[in-house]
Amino acid sequence: MKKRTILITLILFIPTLALSACVNSSPNGNTPAEESESLTRMEESLVTHYLPAPHTTGSVSVEEALASRRSRRDFADKALTAEQLSQMLWAAYGITSPIPGQPGLRGGLRTAPSAGATYPLEIYAIIGNVEGIEPGVYRYLSDQHAIKRIVDGDIRQALSEAALGQRMVAQAPASVFFSAIFERTTERYGERGVNYVYMEIGHSAQNAYLQAEALGLGTCAIGAFVDKSVRGLLNLPDNEEPLYLMPFGHIS
Repeated sequence: MKKRTILITLILFIPTLALSACVNSSPNGNTPAEESESLTRMEESLVTHYLPAPHTTGSVSVEEALASRRSRRDFADKALTAEQLSQMLWAAYGITSPIPGQPGLRGGLRTAPSAGATYPLEIYAIIGNVEGIEPGVYRYLSDQHAIKRIVDGDIRQALSEAALGQRMVAQAPASVFFSAIFERTTERYGERGVNYVYMEIGHSAQNAYLQAEALGLGTCAIGAFVDKSVRGLLNLPDNEEPLYLMPFGHIS
């Protein structure tokens, strides 16, 4: 009788142990408390910097910026300010007319024209030497005029190698990177929308060129790079296509 009682007790107890193990651990062996702490640390690592408000007036005319616009490929070893970074990102794709309550606009009308205001572009800041901002890859949040870090660390050298060894990418203190979600535009315009996306990136990049000139900085548009390598370095989502890279900084 004693043996039978012990056996029944074990049979009842073993499933309880198994259930307890399932409830109190995760697939990687962490307890719920440890898993929660890990998730919290992950959220905290997505550092957001709110940028200084952009200026809408300046001392250089549009005509002067157009006349002096050139592709600059040599940059001085000098940090950029957060104000200069702010101005470059805003010029590329910042919001000029906030329109809340329309999710498709994602904040409002912008510095660059867009077919049907579909705004297919996504803008990133590749930061290596900007005062007060840690090196890394940051997504530009135009509706907040802020940047959110999505990759830690200085990737400029690796990005230069992905851009077929163009040294200006490693040399520049920062770069603006453009990707596109084509479906935002092609859902409305069909295959013709692909052309509209390419037009839009031209508008946006020219804005960045002119803003750099107005700030006394230099930049150069780059389209030659290995897509797969760049996608991995920037941790781009599957629905985003890498298109354009513009390193910028003080002219050497």
